[in-house]
Amino acid sequence: MKNWTRRTLMGAALATMTTIPAAAQETISAVVIDGYPDRALWVKEFTNFFIPEVDRRLAETGNYVMDWQENYGGSIVKPKGVLEGIELGLGDIGIVTTIFHSSKLPSQGLSAVTPFVSSDARAVAQAVDEIAREFPAMQNEFAAQNQVYLATGVVLNSYQMFSTQEVASVSDLEGFKVAGAGMNLRYLEGIQDAAGVRGGLTDFYNMMQTGLADAGMLWPEAAATFKISEVAPYMLRADLGAVNSKTVTVNQDYWDNLPDEVKDVLQAVAIDYRDHLAGIAMDRATAAEEAYVAAGGTIVDVSDADRAAWAAAMPNIAQEWAATLNDNGEPGTEMLAAYLGKLEAAGFVGVRDWAQP
Repeated sequence: MKNWTRRTLMGAALATMTTIPAAAQETISAVVIDGYPDRALWVKEFTNFFIPEVDRRLAETGNYVMDWQENYGGSIVKPKGVLEGIELGLGDIGIVTTIFHSSKLPSQGLSAVTPFVSSDARAVAQAVDEIAREFPAMQNEFAAQNQVYLATGVVLNSYQMFSTQEVASVSDLEGFKVAGAGMNLRYLEGIQDAAGVRGGLTDFYNMMQTGLADAGMLWPEAAATFKISEVAPYMLRADLGAVNSKTVTVNQDYWDNLPDEVKDVLQAVAIDYRDHLAGIAMDRATAAEEAYVAAGGTIVDVSDADRAAWAAAMPNIAQEWAATLNDNGEPGTEMLAAYLGKLEAAGFVGVRDWAQP
């Protein structure tokens, strides 16, 4: 009788233990926004890489699961509206195209003001992101827009010049109207009578088709994606350089309410996304140029002498950038020197030393 009672009590205890529910898994909603369409490289890889990787890492503990709500292609904001959209809480996480916001995010122009240095997206992405973590300026600028900086993104191996008219050298661009997105329009100040026409990547095809622009500054992968060869069948390979133009940010109010585990995963995956994007940009560059030629495009290489002359003819926009930050109380001169030092350590030295006045 005593043994039966002991077995019965143990069985009852085990039954009770199996009916106690496991700790409830918390579902966290995340509204992701970008104004660009889902075929854009960085948007596609946010869907194909960033989101699954966050899900995978959170599944390791099982404490949290994300309910992703992706909104691209202007469904919530236009390409230039992501920064404000995240600030206002229209989205929780966004991919900000920083080149549209030089006044609000001046330090993000670091790689844009140092052309002709590196056409390696991986090196530029890592160097800029390290500067963002070593100096407070970049993160402070996003904080002023009610956002938390996660990581920078470089989606292009190098800006090139795509033209509606046949070109054989830099001098052939004289007098051209050239479409660009932001700081890169300053590069035209090294070309006589060339004028910049501001626009976004999704606008360039129509701008060149209608004659609003004679040429556009973009990169081969984007040229292939947006079928630029149809309207601009000549590419002047000038290797203006890789530029960081995307930053993953999170609304500050949303961030403040996230569990630490989710914050840690988002921060870690953002860095992996940074390197993933840059790697794809490099991997696809050659194939994109081949696709451009196969679609009827012609590629003309700029000579080393022409590149050096172009750089020398430009105003020192890097020094102007540093001076602006210095005037705002930020260490612009130190940031510029540190950035160029990182690229030099990685094996990249420009045709002009932008650190010298």
